[in-house]
Amino acid sequence: MDRCAVLHIPLSQYAFANTEKGMTIRIRVKKKDLVSCTLYYGDRACRKIPMEFTEVPMKATAEDDLFEYYEAVFETPFNRVCYYFKLNDGKEWVYYYGDKFTRELPGITINHKYMEGRSEYYQYPVILREEVADVPEWFKNAVVYNIFPDSFAGGRKFISGAEQEKVLEDNHICHSRLGGTINGIRENLDYIQGLGFDCIYLNPIFAAGESHKYDVLDYYHIDPCFGTNEDFRRLVDEIHEKGMHIILDGVFNHCSWKFFAFEDVVKNGEKSLYKDWFYELNFPVIRPENEDIKPDYACFAYERKMPKFNTSNQKVQEYFTGVCRYWIREYHIDGWRLDVANEAARSFWRAFRQAAKEENPESVLIGEVWENAETWLKGDIFDSTMNYEFRNLCRDFFALGKIEAGTFSFRMNQMLLRYPDNLRDGQLNLLDSHDVPRFLSVCGDDERRFRLSVLFLMLSPGVPSLFYGDEMGIKGIEEREYRSPMEWGSANESLRSFVTQVIKLRKDYIDYHSRYSYCPAESGSRLFGFMRKGEKGNILVYLNAGEKEENLPVTEKYRIFMEDGIEAGRIKAWGYGVYSF
Repeated sequence: MDRCAVLHIPLSQYAFANTEKGMTIRIRVKKKDLVSCTLYYGDRACRKIPMEFTEVPMKATAEDDLFEYYEAVFETPFNRVCYYFKLNDGKEWVYYYGDKFTRELPGITINHKYMEGRSEYYQYPVILREEVADVPEWFKNAVVYNIFPDSFAGGRKFISGAEQEKVLEDNHICHSRLGGTINGIRENLDYIQGLGFDCIYLNPIFAAGESHKYDVLDYYHIDPCFGTNEDFRRLVDEIHEKGMHIILDGVFNHCSWKFFAFEDVVKNGEKSLYKDWFYELNFPVIRPENEDIKPDYACFAYERKMPKFNTSNQKVQEYFTGVCRYWIREYHIDGWRLDVANEAARSFWRAFRQAAKEENPESVLIGEVWENAETWLKGDIFDSTMNYEFRNLCRDFFALGKIEAGTFSFRMNQMLLRYPDNLRDGQLNLLDSHDVPRFLSVCGDDERRFRLSVLFLMLSPGVPSLFYGDEMGIKGIEEREYRSPMEWGSANESLRSFVTQVIKLRKDYIDYHSRYSYCPAESGSRLFGFMRKGEKGNILVYLNAGEKEENLPVTEKYRIFMEDGIEAGRIKAWGYGVYSF
């Protein structure tokens, strides 16, 4: 037995509470190293000697190229648990407890019930109701449509594509590039809902200088290029009347260099009441007009027009928790997507979370974290993060063909095992966004590759999010291209119909309770298969992301209800099949 491969981490994605009485415990071992693995758990406050342990056989539920992951999901009568493992490689039993190993040698039996100190076992000290990490149920079942407001619509299936300027009361100027408005979104809600989406995520809509609106001037007013606060209120009301939800983009890491607090710092220097609101100020604070000059204050990505807030400052936290409460309480938004989340202080986000949940416990908080977000998903900061790793895996397998099916499934398993199940099911999966090229373009404009990606997006664990116009076949590699105006005149009815069909498939057969498992793939194969099993039904999906036909390992007992390119037990290049069983 390769003990160097064995890993268990208490109070992590390897040991977590699903409910007040339900737990999941995992252990990692070398691939194909064990014939069985058993969990023993008991009441860590038990007064009996010897202690009483319950035996739970563990199942190998996932693997990657090096390891297997055994898992036990069980209900426990105790809210304080201690536990250990018994590993069997077919030659010897090995006990694993508290990061220690003990072998049972021939003729010698070890009774771990008489452990002298109970702290030597692995511990789950106590399951506290408020510490069971979870995501609002409505969000785990949502299908999200991401809109870049300037680019979407200025009327019913219409966008002008015309630039405009609006002057605020303080003479600051707001710009628009393409003419999208709040009312334009509202007038196309039936289109969005008709596709099957039930949640809208809007990129920034607060008053700001540039058309992207990430340089905020006023956090309490809608940008006048987009409309008014009353326009927004009407939008939210109609979204809710349709049984849908709405999430806003919150830009709280930085602001415009003409934001009132930063202007005061420029004007009054060290005497400013807001001098501690920003990072790395040097006095006098000078705003460089030349974009090639690096500013002498901290900014977002060295962008001189976006000074960075000191989010550890209590006054800054009070200001933005006020902003958070205002839009939830007064306009009833359903949550926030939080920009540059991993560059702000954790104390800031904890205060923000408390404010949001006090106003609406069902509000959702989604952090923009591009890398592994494990440290941000402990139940005390964010409910979800934008899952760019999902996009990267789909890019490498479907779009670029860089990896085979086995590698894709292994890496997908690694990604899914990063977080406790409750939080994994609330991850915001995406193929593209306002920050990356359109996925169809990444696919080399090959719609076959794109369709397989959309199918996988909609049927995978997590919350699927599609960027506006992907269903129209919008393309773009450069920023101005992938933020291009909505193609309302697009004749790609086939792609729109496909997206609608796949979303319906998800809603008919999948919810967040549906378990995911992959189908083993032959070496070198580009045929990827996976299953979802749950209360709504069971489905089996095969996706051929290759240029040659593959044998379809599905028997006649499965009923095909969605297929493309399947004949006589063979699946053609870039074909797919979805089955119920």
